Amino acid sequence: MGLDATGRRRWFGAFALFAALAMLVSGQTVLKDRLTDPRLFLFYWLLCFGCTGLAIFIAFLDVRALQRRTREEQRSLVHRTLKEIETDATEKAKRPQG
Repeated sequence: MGLDATGRRRWFGAFALFAALAMLVSGQTVLKDRLTDPRLFLFYWLLCFGCTGLAIFIAFLDVRALQRRTREEQRSLVHRTLKEIETDATEKAKRPQG
């Protein structure tokens, strides 16, 4: 059973967010004494920042996809409703008065 695009996107975003959170916690606790080299320190925190930015970017993509799907569903609902009204009006016109 595979995931659809929305599921994959959300799992990937959650993974990126979890990676950033894990890097933040470990960088402030376990690795604090080991990140003494300025280049290593900069690389580590840029990587953490990159994971955070990736999670934000994926969240924006998810919002855009959700908006697109909602817009399509609203259009479909309007078309179905108008078609139903048209069908009801046609049936009512064909019915004998009396």
